[in-house]
Amino acid sequence: MPIVFNYHNVDPSWQACLQKALATMDSHYLNHLYSNQDWLPGPEKIFNAFSLPLHKVKYVLFGESPYPRKQSANGYAFWDAAVQDIWSESGLAKSVNRATSLRNIMKMLLVSEGALSPYQTSQSDIAQINKHSFVNNNHQFFQNLLQHGFLLLNASLALQTTPVRLDAKAWQPFLKYVLQYLIQHNPTVEFILLGSIALEINKLIENPDIKKICAEHPYNVSFIHNPVILNFFQPLHLLIDSQTA
Repeated sequence: MPIVFNYHNVDPSWQACLQKALATMDSHYLNHLYSNQDWLPGPEKIFNAFSLPLHKVKYVLFGESPYPRKQSANGYAFWDAAVQDIWSESGLAKSVNRATSLRNIMKMLLVSEGALSPYQTSQSDIAQINKHSFVNNNHQFFQNLLQHGFLLLNASLALQTTPVRLDAKAWQPFLKYVLQYLIQHNPTVEFILLGSIALEINKLIENPDIKKICAEHPYNVSFIHNPVILNFFQPLHLLIDSQTA
């Protein structure tokens, strides 16, 4: 029996939109996903990012594709579900330090907070920072992103063994419908497109007045000191623990 996508975590404000958006996609591609389980994050988690209510979306942060590990892919772009603690005595926790994109995101945010110099971001530099006011774990950090209104999407909602660009192309009609729906309801929404595959989303945003930031993917070291990225994230203070602030 075919597997269907789970809508359990989808906020009611998105339910009708997602079903209409799916209707714009190639039926053969969807039937392949419905009939197979060999893709991530899987039918249970594919729409998790839409747990954020439509009226709360201020930003859409686009990555490229889900993590290639079942324990990591959870339906939210950049959120590695396998990572727990962020910090260790030596700097970043081992799991964060091994996750290239997350590691560089954390370093960029530390630079944006003025806690690190842009070109002095080693483990020993991070170890010396007073982190008392910062979030302690990855779940707290991504809750901060959600509370600030970040819709965390990937250019491809599914990762298979085929090239990511092919999946991303298949999802473009879906994302075009979703983004048009979002812009119609919130014309002040801003987009952050990270990586060459995510940059393809730019052509789906037809409103020329929409604010967009286009930058390299966080797995590039240059992301840490990209002035456009730093200027955008600095006022948001996403590392600050609201309970200690």
